[in-house]
Amino acid sequence: MTLQHRYDFLFLFDVKDGNPNGDPDAGNLPRIDAETGCGLVTDVCVKRKVRNFVELTQGGTEKNKIFIREKAILNNLIGEAHQQDQVRASEKGEKTKAAREWMCSNYFDIRTFGAVMSTGENAGQVRGPVQLTFSRSVDPIVVSEHTITRMAVATEGEAEKQKGDNRTMGRKFTVPYGLYIAHGFVSAHLAAQTGFNEEDLELLWESLGNMFEHDRSAARGEMTARGLYVFQHDSKLGNAPAHSLFERIKVSKQCEGPARNFTDYSVSIDDHLWPQGVTLNRKVG
Repeated sequence: MTLQHRYDFLFLFDVKDGNPNGDPDAGNLPRIDAETGCGLVTDVCVKRKVRNFVELTQGGTEKNKIFIREKAILNNLIGEAHQQDQVRASEKGEKTKAAREWMCSNYFDIRTFGAVMSTGENAGQVRGPVQLTFSRSVDPIVVSEHTITRMAVATEGEAEKQKGDNRTMGRKFTVPYGLYIAHGFVSAHLAAQTGFNEEDLELLWESLGNMFEHDRSAARGEMTARGLYVFQHDSKLGNAPAHSLFERIKVSKQCEGPARNFTDYSVSIDDHLWPQGVTLNRKVG
């Protein structure tokens, strides 16, 4: 079923003793706002985890394949669209449109987040109905640096340099604790253009709520979805500005010292003079 409503959502997640999103331009340090000290996680990082969850749970089914995946050669995937009968049979001027529609119908991440598919055989560009902001921590974060030791070397040359001592040193960076907030938006009008439907929307909510459970690593520490608050509008255009809805979710620090657990915060909802035509659904939290 096609979307009949606009959605705005607030996603709350935390990290403990891990690096939620390293910056390759800064030696893989956790991303940080230099002026405020608040931690950042890019929209691309969150989308990657959604893609991974969909690929894991849907098993590459025909309509839920993933376009942006590890080691994929994108131009080859676009070329596959042009090999379909309905595309080959199209007039020259319609081939791009037909290929784009085929890609949207077969790849979850294209019809959800959009894609640029004009790098080879042209399948055009798709503006996705689901958009995410950078995630920002509620409070400034502290970056901890740890020296680690590897009791082995990679080559005989390294072993000779170490003169029998095979230990090599390295570093890893963690955030002791950080609670992050991301804002997201779902456009019913753009969903109609890509074929993103109610079933896809439910898969998106499921992915956001469970993606950290299947993305564990020592580097990322403990990451947990703490809240997913979905504002559903009665209309496709919306019944209230997104920012006014996000501001109703209040996250407050309860401890005097540095926060080290989610229980050090409280989350409340301001329901005073609730806007007409907007319903709040708590998917997580």
